[in-house]
Amino acid sequence: MWESETESVRGREYGNGVLSSSKRGLKTDGFELRGQSWFVATDIPSDLLVQVGEINFHLHKYPMLSRSGKVNRLIYESNNPELNKIAFEDLPGGPDAFELAAKFCYGITFDLTTGNISGLRCAAEYLEMTEDLEEGNLIFKTEAFLSYVVLSSWRDSILVLKSCEKLSPWAENLQIVRRCSESIAWKACANPKGIKWAYTGKPSKVSIPKWSDLKESSPSRSQPVPPDWWFEDVSILRIDHFVRVVTAIKVKGMRFELIGASIMHYAAKWLPGLIKDCQGQGPADDMMSISSNGNSSCGSSSWKGGLHMIVAGTNDETRSIQAKDQRMIIESLISIIPPQKDSVSCSFLLRLLRIANMLKVAPALVTELEKRVGMQFEQATLADLLIPSYNKGETMYDVDLVQRLLEHFLVQEQTESSSSDIPPFSDKCMYEGTLSGNIPNAKMRVARLVDSYLTEVSRDRNLSLTKFQVLAEALPESARTCDDGLYRAIDSYLKAHPTLSEHERKRLCRVMDCQKLSIDACLHAAQNERLPLRIVVQVLFSEQVKISNALANSTLKDPAETQYRPLIPNHKTLLEATPQSFQEGWLAAKKDINTLKFELESVKAKYLELQNDMENLQRQFDNMSKPKQTSAWTIGWKKLSKLTKMTPAENHDIGPQTSTATEQTRKTLRRWRNSIS
Repeated sequence: MWESETESVRGREYGNGVLSSSKRGLKTDGFELRGQSWFVATDIPSDLLVQVGEINFHLHKYPMLSRSGKVNRLIYESNNPELNKIAFEDLPGGPDAFELAAKFCYGITFDLTTGNISGLRCAAEYLEMTEDLEEGNLIFKTEAFLSYVVLSSWRDSILVLKSCEKLSPWAENLQIVRRCSESIAWKACANPKGIKWAYTGKPSKVSIPKWSDLKESSPSRSQPVPPDWWFEDVSILRIDHFVRVVTAIKVKGMRFELIGASIMHYAAKWLPGLIKDCQGQGPADDMMSISSNGNSSCGSSSWKGGLHMIVAGTNDETRSIQAKDQRMIIESLISIIPPQKDSVSCSFLLRLLRIANMLKVAPALVTELEKRVGMQFEQATLADLLIPSYNKGETMYDVDLVQRLLEHFLVQEQTESSSSDIPPFSDKCMYEGTLSGNIPNAKMRVARLVDSYLTEVSRDRNLSLTKFQVLAEALPESARTCDDGLYRAIDSYLKAHPTLSEHERKRLCRVMDCQKLSIDACLHAAQNERLPLRIVVQVLFSEQVKISNALANSTLKDPAETQYRPLIPNHKTLLEATPQSFQEGWLAAKKDINTLKFELESVKAKYLELQNDMENLQRQFDNMSKPKQTSAWTIGWKKLSKLTKMTPAENHDIGPQTSTATEQTRKTLRRWRNSIS
């Protein structure tokens, strides 16, 4: 950029930039500086002393009274014609502006430049140098220079706006800031093909160009002008003036992507902590890095004026001033970010949020910034999410902040899906394809991001199980097609928290779906001693089901697909196609299964053997209980018992023959008894 406000415009003259009064009331050769006082080079002694700050001006009443209404009023309203001393403590522009105004009153010629026009215009207004006292007074001539020279030039408009930083509120009340902002906005929105004036463009890494160099390298037809040609020039402005320019550019209809890019460029220049990778740093490291980087950034810039937000300092008062200025920048930038999605990158928003939390920015603006991050949360990276927690005694990283960002993302997704109109029946398939293709992809990317974040923060011993579980379960089940990342985070948490009880470990593993683990993750989990036994059993069962399904699918493939995916012909080829780790795990599992089968067969054989022994013992017992000789009386009673033990169905089938057979039996028994007797 140009070196400084005074150096860039020194000696520069315009066709109508030479200013002098139309008539002279006192012959003089100019002003002479003696120590801290200015004297008019004339033989007539001074009769008026004007004190501006620490500088004294030894002047004459007549030239000042004829052109300054304020001096005229102060002398005549004091009722003291002999008054010869006036003090202007609040004169805008200070001694430099009053010196030029006094020269104008004496008719001394001087040059109007972009470095002195704003201060001189405000001083003329303060001194009331209007047309009522003299035609062509200082207010008229400075206004003409602003309107016809400054506002028609890109460079002059920026330099004048930059010089207005020390002239508040006079520059605001005189519309200098508004007119310069409007002029800059019109030129920034112009077609790049029609730009003929010089601009800075992207800063050079070797040396910083001056305006004299830019005149020779002004844009030509052979070298196209980039859309961001105005970023560097506008970034030298103070934050309040930058906001005015960006607001005017928005009104003119500039694309929101360019507006967002200009905001990012400005933030990178004034907040160097945004461009430094702060991964792994704590709150104290952030403060030190911002202070050191701010000093180097401001020191590398050749602009010596303006508001340098960060200056290297060690005392608390200096740091508090730095924090206040930076807070003002962040709050202003948040307020002017375009509302459209993707106007700025998610990485920029997260880094801005990081510094906003560190500097205790207004909660309403922080909430707005968090919502903006939630709109494009799927674009975030793990390094940007590792935001330290600036509350002492809590976790190393701000897990609650990530939880809020995830909630804003889910609310935004729900709002977009519910607010989208359902298309006609003919377009239903297209609508369903779009809806199922875009939204789940965003959720899947966020799920992978959250799993990586959980793996990183799980090493913190102060991270509670509840926070881990709530963040892991915040996303719907459909967002994760594979739970390997979540398993990795759970395993890392178990390593860092070895004192968890069995119930807490079961509660932690409940957030994971064993059926969504890959084969490698299943093999690792089956040998993981930190997992509860029930989870290991579920993993083994899930692995067995996957292997069975894989074998079944390999044999039931469509023959038409064989030209693209050839079938596995036999078990040997299947094993050769699988990873070595899987083969080893499967062989071990198969060996265990065979061992269990062998033990089961052994138990069955022992059971059958015991059953045979029991039957043999029963037969031996029955044989021992029987008598050796059987009498005719015993045989007769056995026959009788057989007849009485007949079933009712048999009795019913025999019918009327039953009674006859009974009578015959009785007669036979009587004869048998008589024969015995």
